[in-house]
Amino acid sequence: MKIGIVCPYDWDVPGGVQFHIRDLAEHLISLGHEVSVLSPAEDEEALPPYVVSAGRAVAVPYNGSVARLSFGVLSAARTRRWLHEGRFDILHVHEPAAPSVSMLAAWSASGPMVGTFHTSNPRSRAMIAASPILQPGLEKMRARIAVSEYARRTLVEHLGGDAVVIPNGVDVGFFAEAEPDQRWSGGARDGEPGTIGFVGRINEPRKGLPTLLAALPTILAERPGVRLLVAGKGDEEEAVAGLAPEVRRQVEFLGMVSDRDKARLLRSVDLYVAPNTGGESFGIILVEAMSAGAPVLASDLDAFKQVLDGGEAGELFPVEDADALARTALRLLGDPARLEELRKAASRHVRRFDWSTVGADILSVYETVASGAAAVVEEDVRSGRRGRFGLARD
Repeated sequence: MKIGIVCPYDWDVPGGVQFHIRDLAEHLISLGHEVSVLSPAEDEEALPPYVVSAGRAVAVPYNGSVARLSFGVLSAARTRRWLHEGRFDILHVHEPAAPSVSMLAAWSASGPMVGTFHTSNPRSRAMIAASPILQPGLEKMRARIAVSEYARRTLVEHLGGDAVVIPNGVDVGFFAEAEPDQRWSGGARDGEPGTIGFVGRINEPRKGLPTLLAALPTILAERPGVRLLVAGKGDEEEAVAGLAPEVRRQVEFLGMVSDRDKARLLRSVDLYVAPNTGGESFGIILVEAMSAGAPVLASDLDAFKQVLDGGEAGELFPVEDADALARTALRLLGDPARLEELRKAASRHVRRFDWSTVGADILSVYETVASGAAAVVEEDVRSGRRGRFGLARD
């Protein structure tokens, strides 16, 4: 099958949607499908061979964050050329409501098209206002996927229509088989203070690092020697500016880490904490942590509750409640038996997110859509109508 996938966000700036699209593309390629991904990107030489640049991205406030999107004359021309040259059996557009190349592709394309919706935002006035602009592209989609029940709800409430829920995928084996790194191990199972892990953009408030840092003095007061390992991009000095020197010394910034080192970090820490404050439709880092065997403590966002099986595969604390975070982290770090229970529960639960399952579900959607499209083409031929997959007919 010849598959075109559209990513709305800058490929050069890592994020959950980009990782999902990357892993989906590579999974499909490993199965023998021909895949091309269109995405905003500046450094074209660094792109994987299956990614085509739609042009440079610009920073735009979007869904409680700052997204790097590409929308303009150049992007539109590149999108139309990619569609024309690709002549895909299936076009898979991610985040069709984002003002970027996904929207441009949905406007321009015809033929079998699938949309995946990642955003969870229960009060998006902008999305409601933009609905008339989005509808022409959305109406062409023959199937819609939402990565969680909360993303599906956002779609239904803001744009109408419905979607099948297929979660984000993770290569569970990649994380499960990673080698722990002694530099990042804390030994909580052996009575040592322990290490806490955090992965995310440091200066993005909704990732919740300030809440975790606010909890750290309480944690250290009871368990001196606990280390907080922070992997991600951002201003490190600004992040710890308000902390006492003795607390700051226990925070180790690792900067941007490779996928391999992220897996090793998650395999090494005694507890992974996700203190996010909102705007999450899924929580792929939770799945990665569970795959690596890291016990998870997360804020009780609806999406996180779902990923953690209602709290069975990881523990939860109230959003932005630093005191509750500290109390729960201390209880877990002091209870090796509970940490082991969480590891085992997560190991069982995480299998449903492996690409062997998620990829098969997505391919099933593709095949259903492609079969329906083939029937329409056959009817067009019989009736004398002519159309061309790739670009919309004038």
